[in-house]
Amino acid sequence: MMRVSVVRGIAALAVIAATTATAGVAAAEPSDSKPTSPSKSAPATAPLPSRVVTKTQVTGQEMLLEVYSAAMGRTIPLTVLRPKDDARPAPVLYLLNGAGGGEDSASWKVKTAYKKFFADKHVNVVTPVGGAFSYYTDWQRDDPHLGRNKWQTFLTEEVPPLVDDALNSTGANAIAGISMAGTSVFNLAIAAPDLYRSVASYSGCARTSDPLGQAYIRTVIGDRGHGDVTNMWGPLNGPGWRKNDPYLHADKLRGVKVYMTSGSGLPGRYDTLTSRLIDGDPAMLMDQVLMGGAIEAVVNSCTQQMRAQLAKNNVDTTVITRPTGSHSWGYWEQDLYKTWPMIAKDLAAAKKPGEDRAAG
Repeated sequence: MMRVSVVRGIAALAVIAATTATAGVAAAEPSDSKPTSPSKSAPATAPLPSRVVTKTQVTGQEMLLEVYSAAMGRTIPLTVLRPKDDARPAPVLYLLNGAGGGEDSASWKVKTAYKKFFADKHVNVVTPVGGAFSYYTDWQRDDPHLGRNKWQTFLTEEVPPLVDDALNSTGANAIAGISMAGTSVFNLAIAAPDLYRSVASYSGCARTSDPLGQAYIRTVIGDRGHGDVTNMWGPLNGPGWRKNDPYLHADKLRGVKVYMTSGSGLPGRYDTLTSRLIDGDPAMLMDQVLMGGAIEAVVNSCTQQMRAQLAKNNVDTTVITRPTGSHSWGYWEQDLYKTWPMIAKDLAAAKKPGEDRAAG
């Protein structure tokens, strides 16, 4: 059954490039319209140090931090959800969006009720707005269309100390992401082994150097983002791709709790006309069931492969495999809610080496 699903998924990937998704799939893999964002241009040099430029209270427990990245030479907005008791230090959950980077309407803020969910949780939830089609990695070269991307440096080196100071954090961190970012979270944790206590990948694919993984990445970056994938990690099948393949470096995730979720691709509870994000639109439903189902079947195969690899390398891993479900927001929202109690325990545990403050 899995082999049939994977074959269907591979065939669907060829179709995805010519398909303009507008619904469930569009939630993670936006349409060809270019997001309007300052992140598409970057100066040749970045003489100023990384720093918090502005700190603005938006509404209630939501805050906006604007952080200047010396690595990318531009200012990146960070949406922050603060705990009710913000006088007491709290840990940080870095929650990443999918292929659109939150520059479009496909974001945790727009597609889910995550603000309500975290309102009574003692945690700072930090989400960068930017990084569309970047895989949140450090690109080898600037791209004519996607600009300068040094997201690994930004997220693992520049942002954490600034966030810790601005939010008075405990020094305990976790990171989670969907779809494209479900790949990125593994590489970010490998690049900064002492930074995160746990990593959650919701419908992500950890395989980046095998043919299927590369086909998926070409669809996201090339067909949808109009970028050149060789500007990211160099020539396909080259050392840059192997270096950034979490499957090949699973042993480096020892000491980090890993959570992975995926569905079979078969229609499920959020793939109906009455689903909240479908709103009775037959075309939207068809897109989510067909394209979203095919993508999730491929992702599920990738997830099971990574599961075996992590077990082989004695990495503490929890995998939630749904018998149904497409590549869409209804499932990712529930995946976040289901894994949060486990992540919260990781963040509240006794401090790890290198953490400045005990978890509160």
